[in-house]
Amino acid sequence: MARYRGPKAKIARKFGEPIEGQSKVLQKKNYPPGQHGRGRRKKQSEYAIQLMEKQKAKYIYGILERQFARMFDIASRKKGVTGENLLQLLESRLDNTVYRLGIAPTRRSARQLVSHKHILVNGELVNIPSYTLKPGDVVSVRERSKSLEAITGSLTGRPSNRFPWLEWEASSMSGKFVSIPVREDIPENIKEQLIVELYSK
Repeated sequence: MARYRGPKAKIARKFGEPIEGQSKVLQKKNYPPGQHGRGRRKKQSEYAIQLMEKQKAKYIYGILERQFARMFDIASRKKGVTGENLLQLLESRLDNTVYRLGIAPTRRSARQLVSHKHILVNGELVNIPSYTLKPGDVVSVRERSKSLEAITGSLTGRPSNRFPWLEWEASSMSGKFVSIPVREDIPENIKEQLIVELYSK
């Protein structure tokens, strides 16, 4: 399965945000990476700004160009606002939901848990990270995986029901995808309209 395997700190510095989780690198080096990072010109073209926003969304959700373009195509054909549809599709991915429920500390580790067959959807084993959940679907930890240190460590001290579109049941280590999230509830700092404008060129 293709995914970005490069340095996380470089991505955080590129966008000036902790894309792959909290990092001290932004406090030490709050300028873009590379030989000309400090002296890079501040003014960017409209296209560059739109492209950066698309790249940021791809890195946040951990998907590559072809899959992202396919999701945008689906979002553009759905009723409603295309940018919001795109974010809703990204949030409905199984790996993202495993991360949001707190079963994994990062989306990378959530993807690994799904790929390594530790996660069930409605009682059935699903090992496809991009699997799209529907309202009412129940995501749970496989019985023999409940004692895994990676999972128990991530769930320790987890705040209850952090996201309004998800419900978590600690006793059974399962969560319900209650509804499609509305844009106001999605915490990611993404200007989705810029992505729509980029693909509309």
